Amino acid sequence: MIEKAPKFEKDDKSIGLMVKLSSSKNWNSIRNEYLYWDKIKYKVENIDPIEFWNAVKFDRYLRSKELEFGKAKFTYYITDYIQKTLHQFDLNIGGTLSSNISIADTDKNKYIISSIMEEAISSSQMEGANTTRKKAKEMIQKELKPKNKSEQMILNNYVTMQHIIQNKQDDLTPESLLYIHQLISNNTLGEKVEEGAFRKNDEIHVVNFSDSEIVHTPPKQEELQNLIKDLCTFFNSDNEDFIHPIIKGIIIHFMIGWIHPFTDGNGRTARALFYWYMLKNGYWLTEYLSISRIIKDTKIQYEKAFLYTEIDDNDLSYFITYHIKTMEKAFVALKEYINKKQKEVLQTAKFVRIPNVNERMAQILKILHDDPDRVLTIKEMENRFNVSGFTARTDLKQLVELGFAETIQVNKIKQNFVKSKNFEDILKKYKG
Repeated sequence: MIEKAPKFEKDDKSIGLMVKLSSSKNWNSIRNEYLYWDKIKYKVENIDPIEFWNAVKFDRYLRSKELEFGKAKFTYYITDYIQKTLHQFDLNIGGTLSSNISIADTDKNKYIISSIMEEAISSSQMEGANTTRKKAKEMIQKELKPKNKSEQMILNNYVTMQHIIQNKQDDLTPESLLYIHQLISNNTLGEKVEEGAFRKNDEIHVVNFSDSEIVHTPPKQEELQNLIKDLCTFFNSDNEDFIHPIIKGIIIHFMIGWIHPFTDGNGRTARALFYWYMLKNGYWLTEYLSISRIIKDTKIQYEKAFLYTEIDDNDLSYFITYHIKTMEKAFVALKEYINKKQKEVLQTAKFVRIPNVNERMAQILKILHDDPDRVLTIKEMENRFNVSGFTARTDLKQLVELGFAETIQVNKIKQNFVKSKNFEDILKKYKG
């Protein structure tokens, strides 16, 4: 359990120290880092740590805004770092402005599908799904039936993300929240009746599995109706005091985790609602960001951000700061991913120059060239290129006629396709 901070004393001594420190060079850095007591007490020299903590807390207290959900009060403070990063996000991932990431229209669907798969896999792996990325992607692309709970969780997340993208302009209602949970928890909970249903009791706790210690006790079940109502109002309407849409999305993410309205699947639902809110408010590039992959890699910080907020008088800025940093990393990862894909496009160009080979077929040739043991299906090509079954079959059969691929008869109707034995020899002829 995280160490409890000293009680915040609003006294003249704290005010005086805060005023004195505010003129120091590193004060803004302390504000922007937004550290909790367990870290900030080591940041000072020649000052009593408790007095320093009081000065920091007083500064936050003066600058913070307040929110209410049900009977609970929360505060948040938008630091200079957060404001600067929000500005960058507004320029690059939102509104009608053109992003400095160049995504060709022909590639958009491919990148979206890839990003949704990444998000589905990572969000599920955080909640215990145990399978490799390769197997999970193959299941989704080939529309295979899930073999176990882990694969079912990933497929559920993928289906949920697609639903959100198609219905992103809808308002959040208790019914639509339950439907999201039903989609995301399908065939993965202990009891079928728990899917798409709010918890019926107060026996739900968030537990640290390493030592079985309770780290969060959600609000009582009798408070759920009012809390969900307040959350829907927060999601659907503009507050009198302006709150930046990204900050609102992050708060919505936190609130699902804090309210814990379901027996299981709260984390996956919370991250799905964040995506929904971002897309609803025009942050179109969110479709390409795999935020859960970054969260999965920093899971300890993610969990601590929740705990810091709750243990420090419901100060949401801990969670907001963590989430903003995560989005920054996801944006950088997206740029790297697109650069990598653009290089692959250049590598694919040598296959496009082959007579009677279109761009899709060139990409298939590259797949077979890079992964000689790959087995391709018509359904996978449909999903990968967003084309009809007829078009996918035509592409593959054309590659068979050119000698690059061979067919494997699965049954009387179904055929799969593999790299031919003469692939490299035929390729050399065209290179020559």
